[in-house]
Amino acid sequence: MSKLRLKSGLIASIAVSGICLAGTVQAEKWDMPMAYSATNFHSQTGAQFAQCVTTGTAGDIEIVTHPSGSLFKGGDIKRAIQTGQAPIGERLMSGHQNENAVFGFDSVPFLATSFDDSAKLYAAAKPTMEKLLDEQNLVLLYAVAWPPQGLYFKKEVNSVADMKGVKFRSYNNATARLAELTGMLPVSIEAAEISQAFATGVAESMVSSGATGYDRKVWESLTHFYEVDAWLPYNYVMVNKDVWNDTSDANKAVIRGCAAVAEYAGEWRSKEYTGFTMAGLAAGGMQVGPAGDVLVSELKAIGETMTAEWLDAAGEDGKAILEAFNASK
Repeated sequence: MSKLRLKSGLIASIAVSGICLAGTVQAEKWDMPMAYSATNFHSQTGAQFAQCVTTGTAGDIEIVTHPSGSLFKGGDIKRAIQTGQAPIGERLMSGHQNENAVFGFDSVPFLATSFDDSAKLYAAAKPTMEKLLDEQNLVLLYAVAWPPQGLYFKKEVNSVADMKGVKFRSYNNATARLAELTGMLPVSIEAAEISQAFATGVAESMVSSGATGYDRKVWESLTHFYEVDAWLPYNYVMVNKDVWNDTSDANKAVIRGCAAVAEYAGEWRSKEYTGFTMAGLAAGGMQVGPAGDVLVSELKAIGETMTAEWLDAAGEDGKAILEAFNASK
């Protein structure tokens, strides 16, 4: 039996044991908006989390997932949960960086470029994130990192100069700033719109994981993927705090148990999916490989600029996160 199945089984059994503790409350349906396609590993992890909660609470709480931005577009999900339009949902954490720079802790270029360092950075930031979300009427349930981010292009790129004027898909402050510093033209595009944007020429490039490119079959429009391991951004699942406070202690225990399973399984999937999607992009006809030394050197210099800018914007919270992260290495 794999470690994933063993640990998932142990935690799930704890969650399901909540059935005998749960009270006879009226059944609730929790609609869970998600921004990415149903085949994406984050969405699959969310679907299994939803089933775990539904089973573990004996149907007291039925979570129904809505992938591909079908219920709310990605940019609207967090607000919908804050205001009670939806009780629970998933969103890219750095998508809120315009609200508070701290949300972008995971998208500082070349700060944490491996799964191990990403986990340490998340652990350093988690207490601050929980406090910030609590102030926004939200409760953090679990978070899962994407695979390392690489650069997609419609042409060969050997230096930052080759990027000038390229239409670049941006999805948060960090990607918009990256476009600005490299001379590219940022175009705001949600995950569900990626395929169409590339097919119609609205965008010609993006920084993203192999998972996103593979799921959206970007080889139909793009030609090159450069492995630069820029950062590992997190998707997270949040629940409305008022809804959470009205949930019984027994059902909260089930949800927390299922969230632990999801976080563990999601991380495992992200690691396994990295190699699979790289092979998939290559099989689709893309040129896949590490970026050249000149491009990497220029990108790291841009990363140093963006790190300083993030620290300035994030203030004492950002400084504390960085200090805690460095101390854990």
